[in-house]
Amino acid sequence: MELETRVAYFSMEIGLEQGMPTYSGGLGILAADTIRSAADLKIPMVAVTLLHRKGYFYQKLDDSGLQTEEPVDWPVDDFLEETEGRATVALEGETVHVRAWKYDVEGIGGYKVPVYFLDTDLPENSDGFRTLTHCLYGGDARYRICQEAVLGIGGIRILRSLGHRDLRLFHLNEGHAGFLTLEILKEHLEHAGKRTFDDADIEAVRKRCVFTTHTPVPAGHDQFPVDQVRGILGDHPIFDRLDVICCDDLLNMTYLSLAFSHYVNGVAKKHGEVSSLMYAPHTIDAITNGVHAATWTSEFFGELFDRHIPGWKEDNFSLRYALNIPKDEVWAAHREAKKELLQFVNRETNAGMDQDILTLGFARRATTYKRGDLLFQDVERLRRISRDVGNIQVVFAGKAHPRDKGGKKIIQRVFEAKKALGHDVRIAYLENYDRSLGKLVTAGVDVWLNTPQPPLEASGTSGMKAALNGVPSLSVLDGWWIEGHIEGVTGWSIGEDRARSGEEVDRSRDASSLYEKVENVIIPLYYGHRDAFVNVMCHSIALNGSFFNTQRMMQQYVLRAYFLQAPRIT
Repeated sequence: MELETRVAYFSMEIGLEQGMPTYSGGLGILAADTIRSAADLKIPMVAVTLLHRKGYFYQKLDDSGLQTEEPVDWPVDDFLEETEGRATVALEGETVHVRAWKYDVEGIGGYKVPVYFLDTDLPENSDGFRTLTHCLYGGDARYRICQEAVLGIGGIRILRSLGHRDLRLFHLNEGHAGFLTLEILKEHLEHAGKRTFDDADIEAVRKRCVFTTHTPVPAGHDQFPVDQVRGILGDHPIFDRLDVICCDDLLNMTYLSLAFSHYVNGVAKKHGEVSSLMYAPHTIDAITNGVHAATWTSEFFGELFDRHIPGWKEDNFSLRYALNIPKDEVWAAHREAKKELLQFVNRETNAGMDQDILTLGFARRATTYKRGDLLFQDVERLRRISRDVGNIQVVFAGKAHPRDKGGKKIIQRVFEAKKALGHDVRIAYLENYDRSLGKLVTAGVDVWLNTPQPPLEASGTSGMKAALNGVPSLSVLDGWWIEGHIEGVTGWSIGEDRARSGEEVDRSRDASSLYEKVENVIIPLYYGHRDAFVNVMCHSIALNGSFFNTQRMMQQYVLRAYFLQAPRIT
């Protein structure tokens, strides 16, 4: 049976449910939100990812903030349905069998987008290949090459086996899925009866592929020795054209994806500009990320929107009418969300946090460029602000990659600051940051703190989740915040827009700007001018919540990338 689908969406990670630890952070959450909005909009899509049986990891923090990791075992068949889909991939000269499990994402109107989780844990496979899909971002280069071959090559073959044959377009969500272009090229050459390819064949594949790049950070772009890839995948015509896959003796998955995609985009306007400079002469557009509004709005604000903006889930842009919601009702909904968060924080950490105290939130992946410790650049200044100007308390969360020593050190610095500040600034670091905790924190704090080192924040989506719940951002002008920031209206900036000023990144100046905004703007507004603070909350919903959502994002993908080959938007 041939199934009616047009777009195949490939992502190394997709975070669909709390009980399915098949994601590490923003990339997987964004993928899930993308699929949910595709289902809402009835976009004929199918999605493919890997079945990570041991999850990313379960985070444990000791009293000093030292992170250790444990595997996450979860009952796969409680969430997924095994399909009859089967495929094989040749790796290192051995036949590796792949099966698919299905999860249906149902949209508002009942339309379903199937998501297939690829699994090599089969008795037909040797022990080394049975565990190939177990761990997300685990293992060495060989493990990653094999994983990405299963995702890209095995994913195409699984879709064919399941009847998804009328696929017009393939969307690569980051370069991990780049090997799918080789499989499409192989299919194209077989159909044409050719053994080698030329530029016309490349163009034929390009017409069918769309590529979204998500980060300017080098660690986010996989590069593998060509000889090692060739030894794993075997002979393929691509190895006769190393100029296509760049560079020298390395196969760069980003360059492979760029070479075979007719449309490429970054995930914010600034990121599109940065990527264009990184990957000249490729043309790179920008479609700014969003979040799935119905998923990330707390129950308290959901009920508020249902009363005052009926139909907001079907039309997220109607959230602009949040300016008409009575301010006391907005504040009451926020108080309920904050109460729920702080009860959880106090129960889990014994932090003794008070609902009447200004609460800052910071919950991101713990890595050096996100600068999660910037708030503690001058501990004594922060102590003085909290003592003399107005009390502050801070909720932190976030995992560091098991091999990211710098990220782990940042978590420990937060714990050091917590000990140094004591009751002057109460601090809680919540373990094992996940979907559920993310929703709780983004909805329950008073101000969302974001401190990346420009221009390394491609987009960021946690602040968008906060905005849906009336939580304004205090953020460095990078990523999406360059577009969402209106000073004193939707939130506040840290530092200047360096794209305009031409200044280099200065950590001390950024920290000083952060302290000045907290001391001279946010604390006086929060404690002394509550109506004005709530007005900022309402504008966060009306201006940012109504725009920075995956409903708008997916409409742009449809118009620019999926069904029209629109010119680059400048």
